[in-house]
Amino acid sequence: MNELTANGLSKNHNAILENRKRLLLSGVTDVDSFNENQMLIYTELGELLIKGKNLHINEMNVETGDFSIEGDIWALIYGDKDKNKRIGFIKKIFK
Repeated sequence: MNELTANGLSKNHNAILENRKRLLLSGVTDVDSFNENQMLIYTELGELLIKGKNLHINEMNVETGDFSIEGDIWALIYGDKDKNKRIGFIKKIFK
Protein backbone atom coordinates (compact mmCIF):
# COMPACT_ATOMS: atom_id res chain seq x y z
CA MET A 1 0.00 0.00 0.00
CA ASN A 2 1.36 3.42 -0.97
CA GLU A 3 1.65 6.32 1.44
CA LEU A 4 0.01 9.53 0.31
CA THR A 5 1.57 12.98 0.58
CA ALA A 6 -0.32 16.15 1.50
CA ASN A 7 -1.05 16.84 -2.18
CA GLY A 8 -2.42 13.33 -2.75
CA LEU A 9 0.55 11.92 -4.66
CA SER A 10 1.90 8.56 -3.56
CA LYS A 11 5.37 8.20 -2.04
CA ASN A 12 7.25 5.26 -3.52
CA HIS A 13 10.73 3.93 -3.01
CA ASN A 14 12.12 0.64 -4.29
CA ALA A 15 15.56 -0.92 -4.07
CA ILE A 16 16.72 -3.84 -6.21
CA LEU A 17 20.15 -5.29 -5.47
CA GLU A 18 21.60 -7.51 -8.21
CA ASN A 19 24.42 -9.86 -7.11
CA ARG A 20 25.71 -7.22 -4.65
CA LYS A 21 27.22 -5.44 -7.68
CA ARG A 22 24.38 -3.26 -8.99
CA LEU A 23 21.75 -1.34 -7.05
CA LEU A 24 18.68 0.10 -8.75
CA LEU A 25 16.72 2.68 -6.76
CA SER A 26 13.53 4.61 -7.35
CA GLY A 27 12.11 7.47 -5.32
CA VAL A 28 15.45 9.25 -4.85
CA THR A 29 14.95 12.91 -3.94
CA ASP A 30 18.49 14.11 -3.18
CA VAL A 31 22.12 12.99 -3.00
CA ASP A 32 23.89 14.44 0.04
CA SER A 33 27.36 12.99 -0.39
CA PHE A 34 29.14 10.24 -2.22
CA ASN A 35 32.58 8.75 -2.66
CA GLU A 36 33.90 5.34 -3.65
CA ASN A 37 33.18 3.89 -0.17
CA GLN A 38 29.79 5.31 0.79
CA MET A 39 26.84 7.34 -0.44
CA LEU A 40 24.22 9.18 1.58
CA ILE A 41 21.03 9.73 -0.35
CA TYR A 42 17.49 10.77 0.50
CA THR A 43 14.47 8.91 -0.77
CA GLU A 44 10.74 9.50 -0.65
CA LEU A 45 10.71 7.36 2.51
CA GLY A 46 13.80 8.63 4.33
CA GLU A 47 17.59 8.49 4.47
CA LEU A 48 19.61 5.71 2.88
CA LEU A 49 23.31 5.11 3.49
CA ILE A 50 25.02 2.79 1.02
CA LYS A 51 28.40 1.34 1.97
CA GLY A 52 30.82 -0.59 -0.19
CA LYS A 53 33.95 -0.38 -2.28
CA ASN A 54 34.55 1.15 -5.72
CA LEU A 55 31.02 2.62 -5.75
CA HIS A 56 30.04 4.84 -8.63
CA ILE A 57 26.84 6.32 -9.95
CA ASN A 58 26.00 4.63 -13.22
CA GLU A 59 22.73 6.38 -14.08
CA MET A 60 20.66 9.13 -12.49
CA ASN A 61 17.38 10.66 -13.60
CA VAL A 62 16.41 13.67 -11.50
CA GLU A 63 12.95 13.93 -13.07
CA THR A 64 11.84 10.39 -12.18
CA GLY A 65 14.09 9.80 -9.14
CA ASP A 66 15.61 6.65 -10.68
CA PHE A 67 19.18 5.90 -9.67
CA SER A 68 21.71 3.17 -10.49
CA ILE A 69 24.88 2.41 -8.51
CA GLU A 70 27.60 -0.10 -9.36
CA GLY A 71 30.47 -1.47 -7.28
CA ASP A 72 30.95 -3.88 -4.37
CA ILE A 73 27.88 -3.14 -2.24
CA TRP A 74 28.28 -4.18 1.40
CA ALA A 75 25.39 -2.49 3.23
CA LEU A 76 22.14 -0.57 2.79
CA ILE A 77 21.34 1.29 5.99
CA TYR A 78 18.04 3.12 6.29
CA GLY A 79 17.76 6.08 8.62
CA ASP A 80 14.77 7.81 10.12
CA LYS A 81 11.69 7.35 7.95
CA ASP A 82 10.52 10.91 8.63
CA LYS A 83 13.80 12.49 7.55
CA ASN A 84 13.43 12.68 3.79
CA LYS A 85 14.72 16.25 3.75
CA ARG A 86 18.35 17.22 4.08
CA ILE A 87 19.60 17.78 7.62
CA GLY A 88 21.41 21.03 8.29
CA PHE A 89 25.09 21.02 9.21
CA ILE A 90 24.45 22.14 12.82
CA LYS A 91 21.83 19.42 13.35
CA LYS A 92 24.29 16.79 12.07
CA ILE A 93 26.88 17.87 14.65
CA PHE A 94 24.49 17.56 17.59
CA LYS A 95 22.73 14.44 16.40
